[in-house]
Amino acid sequence: MSNIPVAVQMYTLREESEQDFAGTLKKVAELGFDGVEFAGFGGLTAKEVKALLDEFGLQAAASHIPLDELENNLAGVIDDQKIIGSKYIVCPYLMPDRRSEEDYKKLISFLDQAGATCRSEGITLCYHNHDFELERLSDDRMALESIFEDTNSENLKAELDVYWLTKAGEKPVEWINRYQNRTPLIHLKDMTMDADQFFAELGTGGVDIEAVLSIGEKADVQWWIVEQDSSRKTPFESIEISRDYLEKIGIM
Repeated sequence: MSNIPVAVQMYTLREESEQDFAGTLKKVAELGFDGVEFAGFGGLTAKEVKALLDEFGLQAAASHIPLDELENNLAGVIDDQKIIGSKYIVCPYLMPDRRSEEDYKKLISFLDQAGATCRSEGITLCYHNHDFELERLSDDRMALESIFEDTNSENLKAELDVYWLTKAGEKPVEWINRYQNRTPLIHLKDMTMDADQFFAELGTGGVDIEAVLSIGEKADVQWWIVEQDSSRKTPFESIEISRDYLEKIGIM
């Protein structure tokens, strides 16, 4: 068994959460996951969310917080994380109108400053990638490289997403090794190897998941986080298949 806990990104279960937030958390716990990564609190307060986590024996692995909320309410976000017991805040996505080279420069400056603020409060700020950050800038660096190379490694960590790295033609293991000890959170996703390159349950696609898992402790990964952005099955069926795979190989 691995010593690294496994969480579910609640975005996977967004429709279920909208219908029954508490019941969805309970089912995640019943499936044997150690924690959840939040993508909103379902209209509940941080204290109400914490009570549910305690009731179901779950941990708050991290929280995805939209960039505009980080920019406009960082202190409030930090306070909520302290209440729910989350040590990680993740900037999850850049809107299409914020991906110019000048936008990246502004983003890097903000993430560095915000990360320093988070760190002073005992919270770690991370950046989650998709595939568009693998495009090259005028200096021939990928945007994702510039984000990590031009920020203080103590102020900003990585939440590398193995699906999006693979989809962009990159090898996740190489990225984890490159930023070793800077990757506390890893999004585990698989990918179909047909023309669709669709999101797949762990162990059913072409991403080398086991190679990623094999270096987790060496890279000081703190949480494996299962996410499936979209599924051709029900979301609960998908995460059960992924859970079964992780159990089979001794991670859960």
